[in-house]
Amino acid sequence: MKIMRLDSATRTRAFVFAAVLIFSVSLLRADQAVAESPAEKHGRWLEEEVVYLIAPIEKEIFLKLKSDRERDLFIEAFWKQRDPTPGTDENEFKKEHYRRLSHVNRMFGRTTTKPGWMTDRGRMYIILGEPTDIQRYESKSDLFPAEVWFYQGKGDLGFPNGFSLVFFQEGGVGEYRLYSPLKDGPQALLAYDQGNPFDYSGAYLKLREIEPALASVSISFVPGEDSSGMGRPSLVSDMLVQNIEAYPEKIVDETYARKFFEYKDIVEVDYTANYIRSDSLVKVIKDASGVYFVHYAIEPERLSIEAGRGGFQANLKIFGSVRTPEGKNVFQFEKKISLAFDQDQIENINRRPYSIQDMFPLIPGEFKLSILLKNETSKEFTSLEQDLVIPGEDDRLQMTSLLLGYAAKKQEAEADKLRPFQFGSVQVQFPGNRTFTRNDTLIAVFQVHEIHGDFKEKGEVRYVIMRDEDEMLRLSRKAGDYADLPDCFEEIPLGKFPPGHYRLLLSLAMEGREIISQREDFILTYLETIPRSWIHSRILPDADDPVYSYFIGTQLFNVGKIEAARNALEKAFRKKPDSYEYAINLAKACLRLADDRKIEEVLKPFLSLRTPPEYDVLFLLGTACKNMGKWDQAVDYFNQAVTHYGVNPNLLNVLGTCYFQMGDHREALRAWEKSLEINANQPQIQKNVNVLKGKK
Repeated sequence: MKIMRLDSATRTRAFVFAAVLIFSVSLLRADQAVAESPAEKHGRWLEEEVVYLIAPIEKEIFLKLKSDRERDLFIEAFWKQRDPTPGTDENEFKKEHYRRLSHVNRMFGRTTTKPGWMTDRGRMYIILGEPTDIQRYESKSDLFPAEVWFYQGKGDLGFPNGFSLVFFQEGGVGEYRLYSPLKDGPQALLAYDQGNPFDYSGAYLKLREIEPALASVSISFVPGEDSSGMGRPSLVSDMLVQNIEAYPEKIVDETYARKFFEYKDIVEVDYTANYIRSDSLVKVIKDASGVYFVHYAIEPERLSIEAGRGGFQANLKIFGSVRTPEGKNVFQFEKKISLAFDQDQIENINRRPYSIQDMFPLIPGEFKLSILLKNETSKEFTSLEQDLVIPGEDDRLQMTSLLLGYAAKKQEAEADKLRPFQFGSVQVQFPGNRTFTRNDTLIAVFQVHEIHGDFKEKGEVRYVIMRDEDEMLRLSRKAGDYADLPDCFEEIPLGKFPPGHYRLLLSLAMEGREIISQREDFILTYLETIPRSWIHSRILPDADDPVYSYFIGTQLFNVGKIEAARNALEKAFRKKPDSYEYAINLAKACLRLADDRKIEEVLKPFLSLRTPPEYDVLFLLGTACKNMGKWDQAVDYFNQAVTHYGVNPNLLNVLGTCYFQMGDHREALRAWEKSLEINANQPQIQKNVNVLKGKK
């Protein structure tokens, strides 16, 4: 297996002659020893002892070795490559590693069936060593048990000079899991029902009341990163963790392993999880259906490709989230991209940037967009963050953001399908770094919406190109000159412009009065030609596909617009009534609107589709029956949920309510007492129990 770095500059690494010496000495010592075949020892070494240290290419080579003697030699070379003082008899790195391994197995395997090295705390301790300080939060009834490990003086390893890691017992039981500000959020640390699980800000403020120090690190592991004060997590902490996990791979030159196995002509291999620079672009475009779509593009500085027998592959993962300025989750998505190339394509890509493009619908409002791109092949990451404004229903003249491209391709086939950065039937190609040549024709593209009155006849579109303080071009068009309104395309040849940094000022005017304006910067290079991006994008379903109504409905639900959410979700469900996801989300909206009969209508068909029925189906049907006073049916649904999925406080509480309403106080008491055993901090349930016990 090879990992190819496809970047803009040729990078080479000299062979480390110390690896040859290690290899030669290893062979000499092995020849003097008696051959053994400790298969179990080798398996334990690979899968347990060095599982957090060994680089993928080292593991790949180790697994290809044919004899135990070769494996022993490789293990010896493995440790010598990491020896900080190779001229001495003691390998300090190896000694410290096995001390850490022994420590975590002794300390962190007590409360779990796993050995300590398999736990999150064990993994971090093995990689980073002893924390500078540990703060434990174990006696707070409002908090799940948690530990904050603080590290200092790790700047020479490429980490912040000071940072923390948080571990917590999810649900208050089991082993301590590594906490993620982005994926878990402060609400995961609070030991009671939060109501809205996406309300990061509310959970953060509550946590700050209980333990301010814990609240701070729940948002960011790096001091000073939580600048908003509103509990909105960033990507910094998750990227820090990824870099920590990849650090052991960064401290070794893998040339020795390739030389050991006699690889030749291999492009540089570097399995790291560094955050890499990228160019990015985000634009908001309104579809003909009236829905606004967010179009985004990411161009990583380099793309690492895995070379195998069948060609070249890369596995990418995109995690995206849209939040309100207050940090409330509106929409999130995760996508996997599997790329495959043949030899000719690889040679082409090696000379060009790689652009990943996609789009998704978004409801009106002001939002923060965060996108994390992960190359799972190489453990490299890049991200983009941008503010978004999606216009609402407004009869005022509107203009979308300006896109500058170098080519516009009319899509004849499947013209009704959606594509990233497509206006009508025309898809625009653009440079992610906003760089053009003098041989290019600049294509300025935007949309004008809510055109009323005389604007089409009397309205004016103005273009001004500035270089520093010098006006290089001024151009004016009548709005009616654009035949494809609301889509506007303007072509501006760049041959007469000298290289430099430019800005294009665009405005709409009426009777000489400017109404709307915006600007976009671009660079004109001195080069005659520059490589254009290799674009990865998918052809998406047309705007009438139910998936878009589902996305819109989910977003409306998350911002509390339940009636509108229900309408959008019902539209999606009508078109695809066999979709479990559509049905569940529609039922949740109906529950908020007290439309219990609709819940029965939507979810009953799903009882027989899966065995056993899904938990959400049983719980929502039970809740709907409870709300309608159908106590027997509600108890039946809730008991099925208990049988198949076990108990939790919410389920036990509603089950107790049903039994109480049926007059079965003994069963109600049993349910509520069991709920209090799981979570004692439930004042109302405790009050119910006290009342029932008082009746005895």
